[in-house]
Amino acid sequence: MSRLRTSIFLIGGVVAVALAAGLSLFFGSTPIPPDQVLEALFSPDMANQEHVAILELRGPRTVGCILVGAAFAVAGAIMQGVTRNPLADSGLLGINAGAAFALALCLALLPGMSFAGVVGCSFVGATFALAVVFGAVSFRRRNVDPVLLVLAGCAVGLFLTALAQGVAIFFNIGYSLTFWTAGGVAGIRADTLAMTAPFIAAALAAAWVLARRVTVLSLGEDAAAGLGVNVGASRALCLLVVLVLAGAAVALAGPVAFVGLMVPHMVRRFVGSDYRAVIPASVVGGALLMLLADVLARTLMAPSEIPIGVIFAIVGVPFFIWCARREAMGLE
Repeated sequence: MSRLRTSIFLIGGVVAVALAAGLSLFFGSTPIPPDQVLEALFSPDMANQEHVAILELRGPRTVGCILVGAAFAVAGAIMQGVTRNPLADSGLLGINAGAAFALALCLALLPGMSFAGVVGCSFVGATFALAVVFGAVSFRRRNVDPVLLVLAGCAVGLFLTALAQGVAIFFNIGYSLTFWTAGGVAGIRADTLAMTAPFIAAALAAAWVLARRVTVLSLGEDAAAGLGVNVGASRALCLLVVLVLAGAAVALAGPVAFVGLMVPHMVRRFVGSDYRAVIPASVVGGALLMLLADVLARTLMAPSEIPIGVIFAIVGVPFFIWCARREAMGLE
């Protein structure tokens, strides 16, 4: 029955993602007639500005939403399983803030840096933040306190965010940094996708391979060791996958929060707690949620755009409070 529910969810989710991708191509801040969208897809004319907008702006943006949403959602699912903390995701554990701080330094000190350099800085910043968080809660000890982990992540995230804002003020790059940290996929182009898509695809594949280990780790370190799993090595591999996913996603779209928190909770209601089902379901759920949020961000106040991070904050903060109350009541 569980496999049947998972199959139904995945098939329905893929169909929903395809429909949402269609909405992303047909609707935007600037109206384009549906016939022009279809012509751009099947018989493009690069002398037609509307065709150019579809192929070079909306197309990469749509693919970017799918990749970014899947990356954040799977990173959150793995973090929740490895740390046994239902409130964990890459944003709440400071990874996004670490990447943002590193990118602030790049904007300030190396303004002409290539996108490849930006991706590299994002990975370095994410790694630094995660190392600090786990170091603060004695990562090498057994039975890391999940509550303490979130508190350490919030503290490190706030500290790195403050440092990034200080760099922005000192070097007068506040507008550029604020636009990026608000979160959004408007700047995604084909060349940036070509740079980051292989990293995200490889990390998603690795996450699927590691899914059984994540399930075992979610039972607790003693139980995992009793089942023959090398806890230290498995956790290190899982966190490496999270770093790649979060680092690449943040480089593409900024530190979009709450995707990694909400999606795993939603999909577990349908597919259960086995991460061999949760991870592929999170890929589909994250892509769908990101596509729908981006369509809303483009159309609610057209021709102006709302930062996609604002959309997720409006939904995510109440969701976080709900999850925290359930955890406090022992309902998770």
